Amino acid sequence: MPQQAPLRLVKRWQRYRPRNDYNKVPPDTRGFYVLYDNVQPKAGRVKQADVTYIGISGLGKGGGIRSRLRRHNQRKPGWTHFSFFEVHDNITGDEIRELEALLLQIFQHDSRVGLSNVQTGSRKFRQVRKREQWKA
Repeated sequence: MPQQAPLRLVKRWQRYRPRNDYNKVPPDTRGFYVLYDNVQPKAGRVKQADVTYIGISGLGKGGGIRSRLRRHNQRKPGWTHFSFFEVHDNITGDEIRELEALLLQIFQHDSRVGLSNVQTGSRKFRQVRKREQWKA
């Protein structure tokens, strides 16, 4: 009997990798990633890291997180480090999109997070909010 994974969504992850390490991410990795600036180490750990972007990749053919990071490396200034979170093979593209939308909803108005994402929400989240309004 196969051993159950310790996490339901995330298969493996790496945090606070230097920007130029993007080419070490395995090809066609599906999941989500975070770009950081102002990463400050402290005794072998990270004391501070400012989130600048949250993204997803690996939803279709031709690319994964590594290719998205390569593109960001060429076109997106203002980040020095990244983290990536690979999802299990049974996680669908729609579930990855929902996870991204959830993270963007959480951090959208956080003054400590300077997101440069163009997408700041999700139509599906808005539909759920309208449909499930709190009853007073």
